[in-house]
Amino acid sequence: MEIEKRQGEMPIMEGQDIYLRPMDEGDTEDIIRWRNSKFVRRNFIYQQPFTREGHENWIKTMISTGKAVQFIICTKAGKAVGSVYLRDIDRTHQKAEYGIFIGEKEALGCGYGTQAARLMISYAFHQLGLHKLMLRVLAENRQACRSYEKAGFVKEAYLKDEVYLEGKYKDIIYMAVINE
Repeated sequence: MEIEKRQGEMPIMEGQDIYLRPMDEGDTEDIIRWRNSKFVRRNFIYQQPFTREGHENWIKTMISTGKAVQFIICTKAGKAVGSVYLRDIDRTHQKAEYGIFIGEKEALGCGYGTQAARLMISYAFHQLGLHKLMLRVLAENRQACRSYEKAGFVKEAYLKDEVYLEGKYKDIIYMAVINE
């Protein structure tokens, strides 16, 4: 894994088939399109339509304040295929919540999510000095669970009927990785 500096102190992280670059305002249209696509939205706990205003508010209240960091997942050919982020960065307890979405259908199942997770774990532990990353995933999303496990996350809790989506209650799995 190679980490280079670009745009001040925000790193570009490079994996085998992908690299992560800092998200900027020019990525707004892609993020809105990706988040509103059915195959992405169905795997989110928050499934409301995603808007420009919502994204701009995210940048203002989370990214600009340092409560979150967000990167764009790009193939080595330079095609943006999704996004990965850390949110609710807690400096007191040195932890954050991890999130990801692959927004281009042709990029699903290519291993990009696992590579992005590994890069973000390294970034969180070595650049931000965090102790723990956690995530929440719908239990029915087995492909995501396998990807997270390959990256190093382990299941910590299984919550029955935790969220109400698409007219029924769904289970949530909490997973985490700890910086030893």
